[in-house]
Amino acid sequence: MPPSKTNARFKFAQFFLIFALVYVGSRVVLTAFFPEQFGPESKLNGSAVVLRPVDATVKGGHHPLLTLVNKTDGSIVLSDRCPMPPVEVWFAREGEQMTELKTGETVLPCKPLTEVGQGERVTIDLAPWKYSLFSEYGKYEMRLKVALAQDAEPETFTAQFSIHESGPITKLFRTFITKPFLNFLIFVASFLPDHNLGVAIIVLTLLVKFALFFPTQHSMEGQKKLQKLQPKLDEIKKKYKDNPEQMNKEVMKLWKEHGVNPMQSCLPMLIQFPILIGLFFVIRDGSTLELSRHLVYPFYSNLSWGFGTMFLGLDLVLPSKILFPPLLAILQFIQMKLSFAIAKRKSEKDGQEKKKEHSQQEMQQRMMLYGLPVMIGVFAFQFPAAVSLYWGVSTVFAIGQQIVVNRKELR
Repeated sequence: MPPSKTNARFKFAQFFLIFALVYVGSRVVLTAFFPEQFGPESKLNGSAVVLRPVDATVKGGHHPLLTLVNKTDGSIVLSDRCPMPPVEVWFAREGEQMTELKTGETVLPCKPLTEVGQGERVTIDLAPWKYSLFSEYGKYEMRLKVALAQDAEPETFTAQFSIHESGPITKLFRTFITKPFLNFLIFVASFLPDHNLGVAIIVLTLLVKFALFFPTQHSMEGQKKLQKLQPKLDEIKKKYKDNPEQMNKEVMKLWKEHGVNPMQSCLPMLIQFPILIGLFFVIRDGSTLELSRHLVYPFYSNLSWGFGTMFLGLDLVLPSKILFPPLLAILQFIQMKLSFAIAKRKSEKDGQEKKKEHSQQEMQQRMMLYGLPVMIGVFAFQFPAAVSLYWGVSTVFAIGQQIVVNRKELR
């Protein structure tokens, strides 16, 4: 087989390996942050009807979700219990007996669940009763009575979960990041005729990016310095691969000669990370103000309006299936391409492109260049369009910032 075909097949296989690694890694990270959306399905028991919580421990300020699976031979019919939830809610503090909770208050319209088809799996979102039924810490038991056959006595299926107080880190995070960001969104929207969430997101995202401009610039410049030194670092690693101590000395010496501090590219990113994560959560969860009472400052607690969620023909609380997935993938690819431009120009100048073709560094770059855009595009199918809008504006800003750094370094 000609070498060119062999090389092409190798690159093709390499791409899919990169994609698989990025996908698995992304799922692990996202499952940790968003178990309700990305967590693995639990093994279902042999019951004809399965009722279980999405998360068995719910943090204060969040609302519970249930999964209902119909494994019977036909549809199951449920009573319309609105304004109560489709399931009975029982509650007990530690050391107390269970008591049934009832309410007529909801923060969102009650949508009745009256039928579940054969083999159907539905999610019961208990968000409308977040404050009226699930505001206290303790143990909750959901009970669902279903008659599995005509004229048969109803059977009771249960699911249990607990709601606990948020930890100190979460409280600090909400106090200094989540609450200020959400209330700033409210502040901006209050000046807009339709209280448009899309415009508010763009304003907030740009302000945060400008506030982080200099730390980000410092980090990017540090990354470029390290990229330019990569060929020399590879030579040192190859030369002293059997002498780790001497290798470290030579690496430190090289960094000192060129004024490179590895922490220059890491520390600013560590500072930015909680801010960007906080911004993400605010935009993902704060678009429905009725569910964010615990994050709203007192002077906004009696708002007579909610966010206008239509923007450019999109409903920002729903995922965008057509516009954002390919757009975000393209923007992310451009950003990654620009971020590797200096290293590529340096390797071409030194005539080392062939030498580095299958190096570990190139493998990492390919993973970021091709894998990350694809993953961002896939996740855009699942997250609300409000999150995609934030990510798109943030990426466009990052592309502009990267161009500034590249022009400076490639002059």
